[in-house]
Amino acid sequence: MPFAHRLFKAPLAALALFTAATLGHAAGPMPKGQAPGWYRMALGDFEVTALSDGTVDLPWDKLLNSPAARIQAALARQYLKAPVESSVNGYLVNTGSKLVLIDAGAAGLFGPTLGRLAKNLEASGYKPEQVDEVYITHLHADHVAGITAADGKTMVFPNAVVRLDAKEAAYWLEPANKAKAPEAMKSAFDGALLSMKPYLDAGKIKTFDGDTELVPGIRAIAARGHTPGHTIYSVQSKGATMVVWGDLMHVAAVQFPDPGVTVQFDSDPKRAMAARKKVYADAAKKGYYAAIAHVSFPGIGQLRPDGKGYRWLPANYTANNPPAK
Repeated sequence: MPFAHRLFKAPLAALALFTAATLGHAAGPMPKGQAPGWYRMALGDFEVTALSDGTVDLPWDKLLNSPAARIQAALARQYLKAPVESSVNGYLVNTGSKLVLIDAGAAGLFGPTLGRLAKNLEASGYKPEQVDEVYITHLHADHVAGITAADGKTMVFPNAVVRLDAKEAAYWLEPANKAKAPEAMKSAFDGALLSMKPYLDAGKIKTFDGDTELVPGIRAIAARGHTPGHTIYSVQSKGATMVVWGDLMHVAAVQFPDPGVTVQFDSDPKRAMAARKKVYADAAKKGYYAAIAHVSFPGIGQLRPDGKGYRWLPANYTANNPPAK
């Protein structure tokens, strides 16, 4: 008997069992979750590892200083709508002689979807105690809170020196400034002090003033306005450059097409806008990599001019890196 005839004469019970087994597999539970949030690439002789602290939903149509309808239209062009799931990223730089973390995420100060940076650092093959220095772009909680454990006493990076601009430290760690601040901003002062206190008590805070070379190949560059001492960090090795932007960018779908859009968190919006425009133009002109805290993980890419704004070109994915240590 031909095979097809034998198949069609199969007992209905057997076919029912086959169908049930197939449907059973299809209805299996979804495991969900993501792979560990780290991404590694070479930069000259340096190694840069992007570290995800997680994501958080934010109502950017209410937080950006632009009409809500205009923001919503810009988001829609990227198939997005508010609230937008926004990345919080940090960057670990291995120079060969120093291990430097630039920004440390939010820890537990922004809710349960953030606070994963230290675990992702370990997943990438490093340990927190190996970090020599932590460079902070500014003292908003989503950039600094990850240096201290939830108890407010334990240093997550016990062997590291924490470095930041002197104007940033003077502003956020001075009680008189908190007293003069708007009520909505007072908690930001509390978060800054809570995060920094264990390192202050241990004498592990070291400030600098404006543009400063911190270790060979990593330079602090003043980009003030978002906060009084907001700093970006240029990382250079063998002619390759990456600049870590901190909060010069919050919403790529809105601010790359229109760099003039500021955010309610800016201490000095006019100065912040000037800093953004200057850095965007420099990145597009020179073609180096930007590493950005709030662009979709890993947040590394390049810019090209596009009309009155810029087009974001995410870094080409690479798997040609050494395995995790």
